[in-house]
Amino acid sequence: MSTAKRAADRPATPHAADTHDVIRVHSARVNNLKDVSVEIPKRRLTVFTGVSGSGKSSLVFNTIAAESQRLINETYSAFVQGFMPTLARPDVDVLDGLTTAIIVDQQRMGSDPRSTVGTATDANAMLRILFSRLGDPHIGPPSAYSFNTASVRASGGITVERGTKKTVKATYSRTGGMCVRCEGRGTVSDIDLTQLYDAGKSLNEDALTIPGYSMDGWYGRIFRGCGFFDPDKPIREYTKSELHDLLHKEPTKIKVEGVNLTYEGLIPKIQKSMLAKDVDALQPHVRAFVERAMTFSVCPECDGTRLSEGARSSKIDKISIADACAMQITDLAEWVRTLDEPSVAPLLTALRQTLDSFAEIGLGYLSLDRPAGSLSGGESQRVKMIRHLGSSLTDITYVFDEPTAGLHPHDIRRMNDLLLRLRDKGNTVLVVEHKPQTIAIADHIVDLGPGAGTAGGTVCYEGTVEGLRAADTVTGRHLDDRAALKDSVRKPTGALEIRGATAHNLQGVDVDIPLGVLAVVTGVAGSGKSSLVHGSIPAGAGVVSVDQSPIRGSRRSNPATYTGLLDPIRKAFAKANGVKPALFSANSEGACPTCNGAGVVYTDLAMMAGVATTCEDCEGKRFQAAVLDYHLGGRDISEVLAMPVARAEEFFGSGEAHTPAAQRILGRLAGVGLGYLTLGQPLTTLSGGERQRLKLATHMGDKGGVYVLDEPTTGLHLADVEQLLGLLDRLVDSGKSVVVVEHHLAVMAHADWIIDLGPGAGHDGGRIVFEGTPADLVAARSTLTGEHLAEYVGG
Repeated sequence: MSTAKRAADRPATPHAADTHDVIRVHSARVNNLKDVSVEIPKRRLTVFTGVSGSGKSSLVFNTIAAESQRLINETYSAFVQGFMPTLARPDVDVLDGLTTAIIVDQQRMGSDPRSTVGTATDANAMLRILFSRLGDPHIGPPSAYSFNTASVRASGGITVERGTKKTVKATYSRTGGMCVRCEGRGTVSDIDLTQLYDAGKSLNEDALTIPGYSMDGWYGRIFRGCGFFDPDKPIREYTKSELHDLLHKEPTKIKVEGVNLTYEGLIPKIQKSMLAKDVDALQPHVRAFVERAMTFSVCPECDGTRLSEGARSSKIDKISIADACAMQITDLAEWVRTLDEPSVAPLLTALRQTLDSFAEIGLGYLSLDRPAGSLSGGESQRVKMIRHLGSSLTDITYVFDEPTAGLHPHDIRRMNDLLLRLRDKGNTVLVVEHKPQTIAIADHIVDLGPGAGTAGGTVCYEGTVEGLRAADTVTGRHLDDRAALKDSVRKPTGALEIRGATAHNLQGVDVDIPLGVLAVVTGVAGSGKSSLVHGSIPAGAGVVSVDQSPIRGSRRSNPATYTGLLDPIRKAFAKANGVKPALFSANSEGACPTCNGAGVVYTDLAMMAGVATTCEDCEGKRFQAAVLDYHLGGRDISEVLAMPVARAEEFFGSGEAHTPAAQRILGRLAGVGLGYLTLGQPLTTLSGGERQRLKLATHMGDKGGVYVLDEPTTGLHLADVEQLLGLLDRLVDSGKSVVVVEHHLAVMAHADWIIDLGPGAGHDGGRIVFEGTPADLVAARSTLTGEHLAEYVGG
């Protein structure tokens, strides 16, 4: 039947199923949203804009995406739901027209040492199948090429019922590709025994220097009661057998003071409790111990490839799977194109498409063996996108959190094309974004504001991009802002010399980074910027480095605790009232006993989603009623923690509450544009950009001469970038040297000196393609950055 005939046969009135073409949100009140009601068109690209803290994430992630996930989780059986996180229903009156939501956020991918770019996508799986079919010599199934699969041999009687025959003797074997020595990690670790104990002391003299291994508690009872060695004898005098029992003894049942306990040697014990965990997730003092005690080196058995000898010996056209995974992805794609084998033609087609997706998305410079934990937030987000680009699913809601983070203007165009491709497949694409290039491609705009925190949470504008330009909102006014090149630039007071830098893809770079000025290091994603700045500028005396590693914080952490602000506040309250400072901590003596200082009570409803309700005893204030009787400047501690930073700065600036130590920290928070945050707001509710600026504010108190900042504009609204530039200027004018890794064109235009790396990414980059002032870069237009900057400033 022809297309025209089919169209003519369709009924004039739309089918009832086709009328659900909007996601309807009515009266959303999550976080700072003030009864927000919006209608978001389905199968369109909607961009959510507004200043940092205006409520974008609260609406998109904590309301729409959260409810979609909760409803999907409820379709599983009660048994399955028991293993899933319990999600509370968002505070909203009506949510209609939801579809399955896939969240592609900037959370770093897991830091498991066996997780790589290849395992996080389908690329590794396809390569393993390819080598199991074409590899010479043939060593086994795809698992034989997997560094996450160990080889297993077993034998015995397996009972199988087949009619009257019941027992079949069988042996079981599985060929895995894991290197036996490093267990698929690529590195081997040794323990420095001098960091575990002081050999000149006995156990009773506290010889053990492992955090938590005090002789005052259970460990003391176990060591004294086990009978394997004398706790009063210095460790250096132990016999070989006693030292083995102290360090390596396997778990052994013992009885101490009538209690059944298990004794285990120190090394297996700390390997399980500390060394096997993600280092970043450990408490700071435990992490410091692990970094002191552990020495990591490349596995001598597999040379860091993670694979067994058999897996490395099997090759296709003289290339092993280890060689293939170590290649830059663009080179690997070229190699795969040279393979022509009809028996695996569909597999080769799928593998080519996946590898080409990496290049399209601007990640062609990675290799498949790159550890997933080493990717930046922007890179992690784009790796997650790869899975969805080839997906056959349609009518899905894709939710993106600043997909352009970490992207050069040249790469933003490619990202825009990918977002449009997802939309054109019939999906709803919701994007939280600040960059004008991405706002420009939106079908629909929702602008939140007008301010941040309590001054935000309302919809200021809804409609098209053209309408936004004409609207009198903060975003509309700043959408076409252009930072001008400076008339005159500062003169350097010295230089930081880098010679022969070869970290990652750097190709013997020699460069002088000028001091006493605002220097910007730029270049396309993967060109070697972070390798040059973080890998070559020695972090240490005089260097304050603010990178993009996330702040780890619980529901109890807040800006006051993270910045150390709570200490001077507690002391001021204690001094004014003649009581202990611990009373003014919700994590210590002053905590409400009902909710333990959390402010909310969490109720687990077993099969159903858990519910968080405000504590009835303290009404969410987190403190005992007696503590709230103590005042400073007419306010109790809960009222102070409910203040925004800007209000608190005034409060502690004069009068009875005058506290210079608190005022200094509050001034730094206001200086980085966080004046709207309340002191007691949980860190878990802050956006990525807010967390980075919180970290910057904390480091601004450090005594450093050189500040190294990694993309400080991440998560910043166009209007806030101006404030950041003012902050950077103040740092330089106070005698500091500021080095910024940045893609934002306004920061480049405002720089005194630009170092541009490239010309491409991966092995096509790693070289200095320009050094000089922004005006010289615009005049030369010799690099990709130069072209975009010239276009931006109208040069």
